[in-house]
Amino acid sequence: MSTAPVKLGIVGLGRWAAVLARAARQSDKLKIVAAYSRTADKRAAFEKEMGVPPVADLKAMLSNPEIRGVILTVPNEQHLPLAEQVARAGKHVYTEKPIAQTLEDGLKIAALEKQHGITVTVGHSARLMAGIRLIKAHIDRGELGRVAFMEANFSNERALELTPQTWRWYKDRAPGGPLSQLAIHQFDVLHLLGGEIAEVSSMASKLSPVGAEVDDQSMTLLRFADGKVGYVGSCWTAPGIFAVRVFGSKGLMHYEIDFGTWDTPHRLHQNSVLYIQRGKDGWAKREEIKLPESDMFRAELEMFAESCVIGKPGELTAHNGNVAVAVVYAALKSIERKGQCVRVADVMAEARERIAGQARAA
Repeated sequence: MSTAPVKLGIVGLGRWAAVLARAARQSDKLKIVAAYSRTADKRAAFEKEMGVPPVADLKAMLSNPEIRGVILTVPNEQHLPLAEQVARAGKHVYTEKPIAQTLEDGLKIAALEKQHGITVTVGHSARLMAGIRLIKAHIDRGELGRVAFMEANFSNERALELTPQTWRWYKDRAPGGPLSQLAIHQFDVLHLLGGEIAEVSSMASKLSPVGAEVDDQSMTLLRFADGKVGYVGSCWTAPGIFAVRVFGSKGLMHYEIDFGTWDTPHRLHQNSVLYIQRGKDGWAKREEIKLPESDMFRAELEMFAESCVIGKPGELTAHNGNVAVAVVYAALKSIERKGQCVRVADVMAEARERIAGQARAA
């Protein structure tokens, strides 16, 4: 990469924009130089808090030749239309996860790369946590033997706080509740650690007393292409947790973070645990592994900045983003079918056919 920081814009100036802007300030590889929201008060508040100069309209950002890419932290349904505008201007696209509101929109975002010669980066940051990277390294070195089973959980108390004024209240905006908002992170993590996910079976329930439209409990079984199995649980009515456990013939590894530091990932290593349990050893003989300091949000933005320079997508690809969404929609279909297994490839194929049908009708 060039020694000069890559100049980026950011669109959508809510809480998550501030999280990413703080991460960007810790990097010498990129700089957010322009911020846009439709609301003047938000633009002014973001400038005051983060020191990023606002622009009065999106056109001003997209016409600036110094800006190489644009970060989108907007509601899911706005990802596609804004990504299209950014791509048409020749800028590279970063969008928060999920890649889009629907799988069809996500596939259309992926197609922007070839249509406009740009790259798309999707903010599946959880795979960049130090503990996840270390598990991946142990798997790749064969230290766990043949991995046959994986389990993951991502839960928090969000469903106890929902109101009709919040977008997560509604089925069409947060399908499956924690399934699309939390479990999707773990689908991407297990895709990284386990390879292609072939089919899923899922169940869900609604137990929060607030009365939101969405389900608030979710459990999804996964079968991978090589035969390994696993599951992802996500409860929306409990204290926060993010945990991953991988079982192999020579050992198992467990990683768990303090969810209270999610927004400040440079502190995750201070209150997280990673251990390996080998052979026939019991829990008491586990080996704790020291976690290095890291910052998943800075890392993903630096990956985006590098893509802007070299013109090639990094690890956080549109394809990986769409796989995670496809698993969500396969799980939703399984829930409708009372737990019947649904093939992820079939969900992908159906979405592509709907896109082709739209094109034929146009």
